[in-house]
Amino acid sequence: MVGRVMERVCLTHPRTARRNRSPAEVGRRLAGREVVNVGRHGKLLLIGLGDGQTMVAHLGMSGRFSVCAAGADRAPHTHFVAALDDGAEVRFIDPRTFGFVAVRDESEPDPAFSRLGPDAWLEAPEPPALVRALAGRVAPLKALLLDQRIIAGLGNIYADEAMHRAGIHPLRPGGRLSEAEARRLLDATSAVLEQAIDSGGTTLGDLAYLLPDGRAGENFARLKVYGREGEPCLSCGVPVERTAVRARSTYFCPVCQT
Repeated sequence: MVGRVMERVCLTHPRTARRNRSPAEVGRRLAGREVVNVGRHGKLLLIGLGDGQTMVAHLGMSGRFSVCAAGADRAPHTHFVAALDDGAEVRFIDPRTFGFVAVRDESEPDPAFSRLGPDAWLEAPEPPALVRALAGRVAPLKALLLDQRIIAGLGNIYADEAMHRAGIHPLRPGGRLSEAEARRLLDATSAVLEQAIDSGGTTLGDLAYLLPDGRAGENFARLKVYGREGEPCLSCGVPVERTAVRARSTYFCPVCQT
């Protein structure tokens, strides 16, 4: 998208545009704008436009972006289409409509954006800072890792994988994390995310997540605990267990993680 102009923009579902007043407003503010840069903070995609505005997108739990020729058939649940000046289309497909596409400028602060913590991949906190952020917290560490105000960018799969790699139980109260354990956890998070990025992400059986060219990510085969309930832990051989933390399936080894 960088260097291209979004000649026409169409949104077809009000929930996709819920961070603005209407789908029409989002389309109007994006149409005719040149894309200057594409970035990310946590789970937010940040697309800088030539007029100083920013297109902000979040995939939600089922969303994905697709890049294809303008004449290609549209997948079901395509709720955003941007026609670029080179003949390509950028489309957002989101069956559950948990994701969104929004437009913001400096005069439109959004508390949800400003409260995001440091990026898990690009600017993870130092161990002492993480310990301070968790001090006094009795909530399970798994729940706190999913809180984007503490570290932005970790989701359900990679939180489980990082805790397993670090040897830390997901139900451990966050305030009981030592500085040495915080260092292990942050190192594990970096390794897990690097592996996932190198593998193109994690595509599960529902195929909800695909790369923009339609390929499946290959990281699922590299997961150590997520989705492996009852299968032997790859470190000790004890069956992997599953529990629920704040209604999210959580996988762990009862021996390796304490």
